[in-house]
Amino acid sequence: MKLAKLSLAAIVALSVSAFADVENVKFSGNAKLYYGTTDMDPNDLFDQKNSYGQAAATIAVSADLADGVAGKISAIGLSTLGLENNLVSGLWAGATDRNGNLVGLDAQWWVNEAWLAKTFGNTTIKIGRQELDTPLAFSEKWNIAANSFDAAVILNNDLPETTLVAAWVGRGNGAPGGQVVYGVSNGSDPFKSYGSAIVDAYSLDPTKVDGGAYAVAAITKLIPMTTAQVWFYDVADIANAWWLQADVNLEEAVAGLTAGLQYAYIDPQGQISALNESSAWALKLGYSMDALKLAAAYSSTDEDGVVPVANTATGLSASQSKLYTEAWWNYGYVGAPDTDSWMVCAGYNMEDVADLTAQYTSTSQDKTGIDMNELALTASKSFGNLDATLAYIYTDADDQNGGDGYNTIQVYLTYNF
Repeated sequence: MKLAKLSLAAIVALSVSAFADVENVKFSGNAKLYYGTTDMDPNDLFDQKNSYGQAAATIAVSADLADGVAGKISAIGLSTLGLENNLVSGLWAGATDRNGNLVGLDAQWWVNEAWLAKTFGNTTIKIGRQELDTPLAFSEKWNIAANSFDAAVILNNDLPETTLVAAWVGRGNGAPGGQVVYGVSNGSDPFKSYGSAIVDAYSLDPTKVDGGAYAVAAITKLIPMTTAQVWFYDVADIANAWWLQADVNLEEAVAGLTAGLQYAYIDPQGQISALNESSAWALKLGYSMDALKLAAAYSSTDEDGVVPVANTATGLSASQSKLYTEAWWNYGYVGAPDTDSWMVCAGYNMEDVADLTAQYTSTSQDKTGIDMNELALTASKSFGNLDATLAYIYTDADDQNGGDGYNTIQVYLTYNF
């Protein structure tokens, strides 16, 4: 089924026309302040030259409209709060130019969500600007601002214990490396045709990327103790891809034990059709008991592949991957071609104190000889509406900091309202 495009202006018009029947109006949002610092050579922790920080505010309104239609509009704004004057020299959602000067110091804002949804029996249609969470096209949540999409999604639950998915994605604001293309101070639209992030990362012809992306999927629990997923993607003029995943609850064999299996395949098309296909597989074991959670995973990517197995919405290279072994902070290694990776992690909910996590990730890329090892420790605590996380990361990567290990400290503060 070819899904029709619905512009942001049309969505707003529909919302206004139904305003007389609006019910259950809810206002929500959050305010964020993120800070990070490293001791990469030649600077120390907390030096301005090795630190980055930013603030963000999101305001959203959702409502039930006429004829059973639900809708939401949300806007996000970014500001440095003047931190660059004495504390930081980098941004979370931003970059530096060739002279090392910060780009995007002015306040930025854009509409990050604006959608309508309607349910017909066992079928739900959601059209407009929205966040997505699929294996090879998703909103990356590690940043202070997540990328989103102009898309149409259909979900159907007619089959027993099965959800069928069909989606058309027209545009997005993802950028290489998991960044977002943000708005300018007057709020102009930063969204580009889907695939533009890949074009930017691989220096392709942008005039040949205007067809968007299509995806279909089946997610089922018909297999006992198993949630299985099958996804197919067609990113116009870029690639076709498959993602297969099965997560198994082994509770009957060992209480608290789970297992998972993933397989991904990417077939370059159009401008990059001459590149070899890429594939990856991953295994995971998990165990939970009361407040303790443990997991271990292993993954391997095809030695002949060229395209990384990662998020197509943010350009693949240095983008986040949904493979079980993905690092906590250093993205772009696990999904790279000819790479073996393993990960172990532990989480413990220390009641009335904090949620504690520890994760160790190790990758080895035979083709380039680049190894990356990362240890990430986090402590998270909620104080009423305020969520706070303190993170410590040790990174030892052959292609960073001259091959020397370095430390990172990050602070995440989010006030929800």
